[in-house]
Amino acid sequence: MSAGAPSRQAGGPAAAGSAGGPAAAGPAALVLARTKAELAGARAGLDHGPVVLVPTMGALHGGHSTLLRAARALAGPDGSVVVSIFVNPLQFGPGEDLDRYPRTLDDDLAMCAGAGVSLVFAPSAAEMYPNGQPEVTVDPGPVGQVFEGQFRPGFFDGVLTVVLKLLHLTRPAIVVFGEKDAQQLALVRRMISDTDLNIDVESVPTARDADGLATSSRNRYLSAAERRVALALPRALSTGQARAADGAAAVLSAAQEVLRAEPALAVDYVAVVDPRTFTAVRAGHGGPALLVAAARAGGTRLIDNVPLVLPAGPGGGRLSDAAEEGLARDAADD
Repeated sequence: MSAGAPSRQAGGPAAAGSAGGPAAAGPAALVLARTKAELAGARAGLDHGPVVLVPTMGALHGGHSTLLRAARALAGPDGSVVVSIFVNPLQFGPGEDLDRYPRTLDDDLAMCAGAGVSLVFAPSAAEMYPNGQPEVTVDPGPVGQVFEGQFRPGFFDGVLTVVLKLLHLTRPAIVVFGEKDAQQLALVRRMISDTDLNIDVESVPTARDADGLATSSRNRYLSAAERRVALALPRALSTGQARAADGAAAVLSAAQEVLRAEPALAVDYVAVVDPRTFTAVRAGHGGPALLVAAARAGGTRLIDNVPLVLPAGPGGGRLSDAAEEGLARDAADD
């Protein structure tokens, strides 16, 4: 625990004061629960207002800070914010960065305390999966097989499984996610709807650093040179977004041109999709869409997206399947 963080273990005494007696634990005192039993005990005292959950994998940064502020506002004066901090092994594939994923619990707790969080649930993998690899997981369906699901097989099975467990354990009225992980957000919304969980999903716009890069715990892996390369990703999305009035084809072409100009950026995909189904936008269908992309700068994989409003009619329609495949393939080959 960081020095001075107003936290205490769930179910235990307040932290000892300098004179050996218990420190005062005011109404904003943060409770840290490490086990499901501790979580249940702490959660029982949070029924005075709405409980708002912010699921995270820790290594909290400025983007998480915006989520915590949004959650605190949603909870209102009588509600509570609960944060989960868990690096979920189910969503890491072979060769991915599970072992080196940053773990900064003391700093995370300090941020949560400063943001008015009431309860942090930070379990071990053994606590979340006491029987090891679960035999029953959540199937993400067709939306989970494309884009991130294609490049990271099994990723969304792991994400949805742990999110469902966290929702059952914390019983929130509202759960908050960032819009940077747009495909994850779409799948969580669908899972909650399909399983009748009666939980509201609130999303928060992507937070960006001053240079435009979307905030991410993995950004700390980037060297200065790799970060300069990575900036082509938000630059491409911004350039494509500026062409939204000209339709999906113009958006993709503009983004593709920027990505091709940075050959050191290895692009996995770039596409214009429906924000709910992650299928290519339909011909003549105007309205909301997303320009999504994923790429690697050095050994660090980054995802990002920007919202679009496409015009109705031919200009807002879908590219042909061949044209869409060609643009995505060309980006990946660069």
